Amino acid sequence: MAIGDTLLARGSEAISPTGHYTGYVWVRNGLAPAALATPEGRLFYHALEPAMTASRLLGGPTFEDLLLARHRVLDALLAGPIERGEIGQVVEIAAGLSARGWRFTRRYGDKLTYVEADLPGMASRKRRLLARLGGQAPRVAVVDALREDGPDSLASLARTLDEDTGTAIVTEGLLNYFDTATVRRMWGRFATVLRRFPVGAYFADLVPAPHGWALAPRLGTGMIAVAVRGRVHHPFADPAAAIAALHEAGFPAAEVRPATDHPASGLDTAGARLPHIIDART
Repeated sequence: MAIGDTLLARGSEAISPTGHYTGYVWVRNGLAPAALATPEGRLFYHALEPAMTASRLLGGPTFEDLLLARHRVLDALLAGPIERGEIGQVVEIAAGLSARGWRFTRRYGDKLTYVEADLPGMASRKRRLLARLGGQAPRVAVVDALREDGPDSLASLARTLDEDTGTAIVTEGLLNYFDTATVRRMWGRFATVLRRFPVGAYFADLVPAPHGWALAPRLGTGMIAVAVRGRVHHPFADPAAAIAALHEAGFPAAEVRPATDHPASGLDTAGARLPHIIDART
């Protein structure tokens, strides 16, 4: 996901520095083709590299480990129901420079309809980047995740999908940029949309509020806040609070667990332990 301003300013045509950074991390770690790396991403990555190296040497978190852990686990959780034949449609909201849609479209072919939903500026740029790659690619649509209904809303996009096919919504790196009330409303809209389909799944990540004086979580929170110019929220104090909110929003089955609980994370570092992964069903 293009983290930051592109999510927070409706209609923004810009991709934030952290959005470029995230895209470069995917490419650097073999999770995206080189065509999805931007010059800005390469610049921001190397500008932050000394600080990230110092943090790692001191036992602290790195942004790269956080990004990799959550991305790999979300990949694995989404792949499971697709391969079991439960899910045949995916809507990834605020996909940004992620290559998940591109990779999954090529992996599953006609078994899967993958839609990336972004604000206009990001959607336009992503279409251009995907066109360079040629071949099969996800559909890219303009969606404002904060819009209740009408043009460019998730509800409007959902009406273009096959109501007889199991559907998943994915958000990555999105939730910590909104307050509790906004997240609750968003989850309510997601659940309402997913109940239209025979199977509805929601996969996401969340960094809970740090507790006590544990250094790594507080460093991680500060790292994220600096990266997104202070626009970071902890909408839920702990996983139990997030699960309760998911139930209230319309997801009767919900789990929120550390990314490192899943073997797909491939990491057990301070940064990888920060994100928690949401697996919820309608």
